[in-house]
Amino acid sequence: QVQLVESGGGLVQAGGSLRLSCAASGRTFTNYPLGWFRQAPGKEREFVATTRWIGGSAYSKYYADSVKGRFTISRDNAKNTVSLQMNSLLPEDTAVYYCAASASRGLIAGTISKTGNYDYWGQGTQVTVSS
Repeated sequence: QVQLVESGGGLVQAGGSLRLSCAASGRTFTNYPLGWFRQAPGKEREFVATTRWIGGSAYSKYYADSVKGRFTISRDNAKNTVSLQMNSLLPEDTAVYYCAASASRGLIAGTISKTGNYDYWGQGTQVTVSS
């Protein structure tokens, strides 16, 4: 049984930083996309960042425009984890953040940000940014 468990959420002031981590168990995702999504109250779940294998030891990273330059996604395949370093946080970053993993290696730039292309989800961790 695949499980994704997030950690690292919390309350931070605007301009601050947080680091989210997600540990996967039940299968390895070395050659599959691992990413982060978020959902604010009253809004749909939206893409934040993801990373996918592109061959050999190379991985591509993709970010939502709203977080480019502020968030950094990374993965540790030896530990089967993915992390999200969030800097210069804004009140509009407040949301529940979800870790997600895909069972498809065929996702490309146009599809990798779609929630429907991810098969496994964590329970979510709350991030609150105060102004």
